[in-house]
Amino acid sequence: MSAPVSVARLGIYALLLVTGALVALAGTLIQAAWFPGGLVLALAGIGGLFYGGVRATGTAAGVLVPGAAWLVAVFLLLGNARPEGDFLFGAGLGSYLFLLGGIVVAVICATAAQIRATGAQRTRVGG
Repeated sequence: MSAPVSVARLGIYALLLVTGALVALAGTLIQAAWFPGGLVLALAGIGGLFYGGVRATGTAAGVLVPGAAWLVAVFLLLGNARPEGDFLFGAGLGSYLFLLGGIVVAVICATAAQIRATGAQRTRVGG
């Protein structure tokens, strides 16, 4: 059963939406600046945002809202080329790991939120 929608919950979702876009911009700049430490820091920031969204809302939407904002912001930054040919993303391995890692972190957090929401018990397989 999902929690009722209230003004406070909508405010949290709006805050998560804006924070998702800001984390995308910061992660884009940091992951290339201090490779590989910047990549780890950027992915940790993404994970913290998504996990914090789940804890703050108690629903999977706590991951989906900032995840969607992060994904849209990253792909807008990725596709935005200036006339001079400059990109915020380089063509290196770190950029691809940042994109793939962010998506994987979002899926992991959303799955964990679903498991916790259904009340599934941790049991051993076969016994």
